[in-house]
Amino acid sequence: MNHIVNQHALIDNFRIAHGVHGKGAPVVLIHGTPSSSYIWRNVLPSLVEAGYRVHVYDLLGYGLSERPRDPAVDTSVTGQVAILEGLLDLWGLDDLHLVAHDIGGGVAQRFGIQSPERLQSLSMIDVVSFDSWPSRRTHEQMQAGLDTLIKAPDAEHREHFRDWLFSTVQNKQRLAETSMEVFLDVISGPIGQGSLFQHQVRHYDPKHTSEVAPRYAELSQRPVQVIWGADDAWQVVDWAHRLHDSIPGSELHLLEDCGHFAMEDQPEKISALLVDFIGRHR
Repeated sequence: MNHIVNQHALIDNFRIAHGVHGKGAPVVLIHGTPSSSYIWRNVLPSLVEAGYRVHVYDLLGYGLSERPRDPAVDTSVTGQVAILEGLLDLWGLDDLHLVAHDIGGGVAQRFGIQSPERLQSLSMIDVVSFDSWPSRRTHEQMQAGLDTLIKAPDAEHREHFRDWLFSTVQNKQRLAETSMEVFLDVISGPIGQGSLFQHQVRHYDPKHTSEVAPRYAELSQRPVQVIWGADDAWQVVDWAHRLHDSIPGSELHLLEDCGHFAMEDQPEKISALLVDFIGRHR
């Protein structure tokens, strides 16, 4: 297993794992929860082959990036916007194609509304929006209390989240044979388990998207496409239509036999859509 982040930088005094691959116009990929940049591993090569310089990173508190001990550190969707902006400064990017998944979409929405002049295009894949999150299943989990969840035995924790992650895909066998253990490893163990609840679950709050939802139409200043798994059990397809309708001129692509982790179920189709869309708006 090879992570696609291979460098580290201090952004706002926090260590962020990131990577830059290929040459050409810049494309930045933002992952969601409870995953990491590893979810882009089967999409990145197609973008590089198409002639793009692809920038990936792990959100603060996720993956191989720093997991701050101080619970006051803001690793919410809103807090992650500053990390993205710091990385763009590090990479020297004034304009870029932005691709986001899940809560990464919340980060991208806030960034795109605040800084539309820096975007060349925006692609959102099974993203959170409006008050679409957290899911009913996550609500039920959170009712147990974060302290209880943090202290659950490791084996019990891993089994619970193995089942949780299986619900993100249609092709469960492929997930089991490829990335399941990678995703479990970064949210389990003495650091990962506590960090998952402190830096991710604790910040599952729809206010970060609801606050900007009335301004979604402003995203139409740049080309926007919405890509969605037709079988998404976490962000059901109704949200795809609502988001698409709120952004005039946006494109909507629904993928059959595809769940919430669309890049796990349909990496070839995702890659083709991204290469085509970005190529039309360079």
